[in-house]
Amino acid sequence: MFVKDVTVENSVGLHARPATFFIQKANEFKSSIWVELKERRVNAKSLLGVLSLGIMGGTDIRIIADGSDEEEAVNGLVALVESGFND
Repeated sequence: MFVKDVTVENSVGLHARPATFFIQKANEFKSSIWVELKERRVNAKSLLGVLSLGIMGGTDIRIIADGSDEEEAVNGLVALVESGFND
């Protein structure tokens, strides 16, 4: 299991378009991946799950992965969040 915390910097947080980019990135990996906010943990590959957290800009989240590419998955998602979802 590999875990990292990251702050969502973009102003809209993980809603609509940024959440879609996040889910697409998560689905590139074989590992099971979760996003955790406070005591809630959801599947990072589920749009409804991620949206249900209501992650706003400036919020600290934890990204957790378990599997053959767990470190690559977490680092890739952290980099996406830190980029502000700008390609």
